[in-house]
Amino acid sequence: MEVALAGLVGILFSISIYLLISTYIIRMLLGVVLLGTSVNLSVFVVGRIGPIAPPLIPNHLEVPPQAIANPLPQALILTAIVISFSFFVFLLVLTYRAYQDLETDDTNDMRVAEPENEGLPPLGY
Repeated sequence: MEVALAGLVGILFSISIYLLISTYIIRMLLGVVLLGTSVNLSVFVVGRIGPIAPPLIPNHLEVPPQAIANPLPQALILTAIVISFSFFVFLLVLTYRAYQDLETDDTNDMRVAEPENEGLPPLGY
């Protein structure tokens, strides 16, 4: 199970990097989402997957009788999901505003600071 999930994480990382190097902003956003998902899944895989008891200790014992699950990876992943969703929504709004102003989502056509007809800016100071 862990080997299959590690392979899935590798595939997700590969797809996200491929999407991040695209020139279209929507593909970049999908790459950011897949990168966040793959990072969350890798943290989840590192936190051990398997039939481990929940972190509850009975009243008559001072230590757990068997191996217990570590709740820290789940808490980290839950926080990361909320942060990555808010980051994605923020980037989606910025992309929409850029599309409204420039009428394109291709980064090669978004040359507002360096128009193609005016030549290159000075290279040295």
